[in-house]
Amino acid sequence: MLMTGLHRLAEQRAGGFARMPPPLVTNLDLMSPITLAGGEHAVMLIHGLQSSPAELLPLAKRLQQAGYTVHLPHIAGYGFEHGDTPRSVTHWRDWHAKALEEFRALKRQYKTVALGGLCIGGTLSLSIAAELGDEVAALTLLSTTLWYDGWAMPWYRCFRYLGYIWPIRYWYTYKEREPFGLKNEQLRRWVAREMAHKDASMVGASRLNLPAIQEAERMIAAVKKTMSRITAPAIIIHAVEDEVASPRSAYYIAQHIGSRTVESVMLHNSYHMITVDNDREQVASDTIRFFESARPQHTPA
Repeated sequence: MLMTGLHRLAEQRAGGFARMPPPLVTNLDLMSPITLAGGEHAVMLIHGLQSSPAELLPLAKRLQQAGYTVHLPHIAGYGFEHGDTPRSVTHWRDWHAKALEEFRALKRQYKTVALGGLCIGGTLSLSIAAELGDEVAALTLLSTTLWYDGWAMPWYRCFRYLGYIWPIRYWYTYKEREPFGLKNEQLRRWVAREMAHKDASMVGASRLNLPAIQEAERMIAAVKKTMSRITAPAIIIHAVEDEVASPRSAYYIAQHIGSRTVESVMLHNSYHMITVDNDREQVASDTIRFFESARPQHTPA
């Protein structure tokens, strides 16, 4: 494998993104897909588990500004839905099938289609890319989670396997808590206020249920077995201080993915939600740069 691993430092200077107003998303239907019209090259971005397209909107807008058409699907049984219950969660293969359907619909309309996702959305992107091979123009893998081993994970997380036993799995939920994947304190305070009186915010649901986590871990196990089949050029972007999934996931992907071109970017001023946190501009600029470099260049005859 030809590795172009560029493990970068992304520390921001005083007065940089840490002081910028947070990219708040308000009055948005969290359960609706989003499509931003652009040019003949498209990108499909998949949000995290029991979350919504809103968490990817800052990146999507930057991609649109760069000339891409961007599609953010909402997958029932995977994404957040008002009033959903643990029994609303579908099998991970259903998530895969729906994402595959969405990707192929784009492929019929656009010259090339790149793919990416945040957290478990990155894992789902790996699952799709392993099946589609060269149909995927490029991959951006953002805080992709193969292990729940970040520094903020509760000590009792190892007991979740007991919770997968019926009927416990249908009544226990994991309550999201600070830092909510955010190093940006201003944005974190805003999310905390939202979570206090709503069932979701732009960074996802206020609670995660066990069936969703169990299906995600089943998908993770499957993806580890098929990752070597992936051929699309891939950029792996991960925060050193990711409190949900440590950089171990990023390192594993870089070592086991079948892609010949792999670039790794390590961020130093964000937590898990890198698409909205302090390093969001670097996430966007590196993704755009990588997608441009991966696109076939046509030379005049």
